[in-house]
Amino acid sequence: MVRHGGGRGWRGRVLAATLGVAVLATTASVWTAQAHPGRQVHAEPTARPSSTAAGAPGAAPAAVPRSIVHASDRGARGVNITIDDGPDPVWTPQVLQVLRDNGVKATFCMVGPQAQAHPDLVKAVVADGHRLCDHSVAHDTGMDHKAESYQRQQILDAEQMIIEASGGVRPVYYRAPGGAFTPYSREVAASHGMRPLGWNVDSKDFERPGTAAIVATVKQEVANGPTILFHDAGGDRSQTVEALRQVLPWLKQQGYTFGFPVVR
Repeated sequence: MVRHGGGRGWRGRVLAATLGVAVLATTASVWTAQAHPGRQVHAEPTARPSSTAAGAPGAAPAAVPRSIVHASDRGARGVNITIDDGPDPVWTPQVLQVLRDNGVKATFCMVGPQAQAHPDLVKAVVADGHRLCDHSVAHDTGMDHKAESYQRQQILDAEQMIIEASGGVRPVYYRAPGGAFTPYSREVAASHGMRPLGWNVDSKDFERPGTAAIVATVKQEVANGPTILFHDAGGDRSQTVEALRQVLPWLKQQGYTFGFPVVR
């Protein structure tokens, strides 16, 4: 797994939200894609949860395990599609349509100010039966080296932004930017009902290597584990949209079913 870059074009605007400055809605995200070497995040054994819908409006957060989850609630042949860094007004609707066309539910890991700027898209994600995931305020891939007070603010401020944008639906998971988890950040998230979420397959779509390369990566690496990482923001995601059109039917043909990461 790679640690994805924090040096994106709108990072300054996102950091302004960290200081309490209102974030204005924009017509598109304009991030500069940049990837850096990172860490492996290892799966820990977890139990399968019930099939009850998580993150329901008004539900009080119940503590969940602090271990980083990868497993699918659909068992050994289940896969979890996860979509990071949005929502984005250009690409999120297209991703939603591809998921809808294939009857697939996914987990959307949202950056707080993006959710705040596009509440209509957050609500559309929820309306289609997908789950929400907290992906921090500033997408700071170095936050594991920052003060605990900063880590807490990044997680909980983004959580509140997502809840407000969704109309009261809570994020079910927390994914640290670039996998920059710490024991403290996992505890903060878990105590607020957000299971720390890793990934097994990095599609490398953020680097825009071409649709064929994205599809090939997923096909080659899906045996590594069920949770697959894609992006719906951070630049031109047309390759991601087309890759999803191709890889979702292929996964079905291989006998995989689509689920969500286990929560408990």
